[in-house]
Amino acid sequence: MVLLFSACGSKEVFKPVNVVDDWEHAGSSDITIGAISQNAALAENRAVLVDGKTLDIFIAKDEKLLGYSDGWVLSSNIDGNLTLQNIVDKNIEKFNLKKTIAAATVHKDTLGVIFSDNEMALYSLKSKALLLKEQGNPPIVVNSKIINPYFKDELVIFATLDGKVVIVNAETKKRLRTIIVSSEEHFNNVIYFNLMDNKIIAATGNKILSLSQDEIRLPFDIRSVEADDKNIYVATKQGEIISLTSDLKENARVKFPFAHFLGLILSNNKLYALEKEGYLIEMPIDLSSSSIYETDIEDGYVYINNKIFFVHNEYISVE
Repeated sequence: MVLLFSACGSKEVFKPVNVVDDWEHAGSSDITIGAISQNAALAENRAVLVDGKTLDIFIAKDEKLLGYSDGWVLSSNIDGNLTLQNIVDKNIEKFNLKKTIAAATVHKDTLGVIFSDNEMALYSLKSKALLLKEQGNPPIVVNSKIINPYFKDELVIFATLDGKVVIVNAETKKRLRTIIVSSEEHFNNVIYFNLMDNKIIAATGNKILSLSQDEIRLPFDIRSVEADDKNIYVATKQGEIISLTSDLKENARVKFPFAHFLGLILSNNKLYALEKEGYLIEMPIDLSSSSIYETDIEDGYVYINNKIFFVHNEYISVE
């Protein structure tokens, strides 16, 4: 499996005509982002950032950060040696899983893992015993945005590397359902997952799915997805921001020619989109207008923590 960032093939760049001013809530950060996971970041000094705070936990140089869950920071090396570090009592648990890990989550005594060959597994944290194993189709190449296993009551939901959502029962150790999000050959891993309005919302880089009684899919060239309690916001590679209902009905759409969006934040009934050339676009959630501000950012990893964009060694706060 090869992890790659999506690249913008166009030589044109976003050049807004009307820029309000410099964005005031921005500046240099005390840390430099060296790598990111779904819900945590790794500083260049190997310290871990969770919820915008630097933890007193460090990741070995030969390991990558997988994420944070249930009080544990998870990391692994290419040989499948998984390390769990507890942020409270500094307890360390080790798993030797023998092959490269793509994603992992801890919930109580259960460890959920997706391997780089798209195999899914559950383990007991205490006994290290294998509880369940399901094999998916091995991917050829994937987007870097990989979703960790999601726990909901007795269910574990795997957002797979081949464009599916697999639901298993952790108590009975059985697969309950497999839902196809999309069927592209490349870059088809699920990059966004959410439970919203009693529906499963999932997206790959080229399609978004809403699942309840019916399965609804729409094609988009997706860069980022964000959602509140009512609506889903999709940033596309064509420079569009699209608002959708949980049934994927379109509310509104606005286009910023040649914009390359790095991420979205929802805050106080506003949507903020960070653009690669150093612009922050502020919109009401109905997308009826926009104000564009300039901000100073460099190329680098983008870590979004609640209301703050961290880019390399800079931060942009929306509050």
